[in-house]
Amino acid sequence: MGKASVTEEIISYIEDHLEEELSLEKIAGALHYSRYYVARAFKESTGTTLHKYIQGRRLDEAARKLAQTRQPIIEVAFGAGYGSQQAFTQAFRLEYQCTPQEYRRMGVFFPRQSRLTDRFPTSYLGSAAGKSGVCVMYKVRWDMSRPLERGIAV
Repeated sequence: MGKASVTEEIISYIEDHLEEELSLEKIAGALHYSRYYVARAFKESTGTTLHKYIQGRRLDEAARKLAQTRQPIIEVAFGAGYGSQQAFTQAFRLEYQCTPQEYRRMGVFFPRQSRLTDRFPTSYLGSAAGKSGVCVMYKVRWDMSRPLERGIAV
């Protein structure tokens, strides 16, 4: 079985168990591969580590819940695998450049780490939103001397 097929199995397992405790050992054991092979195959196929992918997917699902539900932030944090709202807020801010509360106020879900598909990109983070992050993206100043052009980010 090729590394791409193994990676598809890994992604499928992660998606089916996203709200559960996930570790390299657990994933490798469930799929009957060595943890070293799982880690190496995933990294070579996707360009990212298993841990970063899982964290990104969980934060992405948390962002969706923040924008689309009224679920309390602490519950969203626990569902994303964080032991406290503080830890969640810190990780969320690093990824989205705003707090979960600020993100919820915007009310718009913008995925940063969508599920990887059959074709794995070599770089997945920041490709859609860029390093500036989603919260900064909505702060736009319009240049009235060029009304038909895009806004200029401030």
